[in-house]
Amino acid sequence: MKFSQAFRIFVISGILALIGNFIGFKINPIDALPGMVILLILVVAGYAVSRVSPIKLPSIAYISALAIIASIPGVPGADLVVKYVNNVQFLALCTPILSYAGISIGKDMDSFKKQGAKIVVVTLLALTGTYVGSAIIAHLVLKLTGAI
Repeated sequence: MKFSQAFRIFVISGILALIGNFIGFKINPIDALPGMVILLILVVAGYAVSRVSPIKLPSIAYISALAIIASIPGVPGADLVVKYVNNVQFLALCTPILSYAGISIGKDMDSFKKQGAKIVVVTLLALTGTYVGSAIIAHLVLKLTGAI
């Protein structure tokens, strides 16, 4: 995908997220706009890094890393990043992403049907593994920190 196409998709997703943020959470789009712009900058930067990096990781890895770094207490500007991004609700961000996923699956429905029950089993195993793995890590961290 060309960078310009990806950028348009990012902007459209941001606009849809602002609308979802307003409809679902009653947050004025003007109040949420600075946070959405920050998120858009992080997404574009992470996507650009993934395109030029010699280490081939999914772009979400670079985007997540940049977002984490940008919000670490003590990093210059982190307080502003957290302040403005707090006006954008996570569920409002999920709406356009899930819509694109649904459209993508709808386009490839024949391929999806060919997978049959195998795809259901793989999905259930992946979800279960993710949940159990997260629970184990959380338990270990809580145990090591003395919280439990």
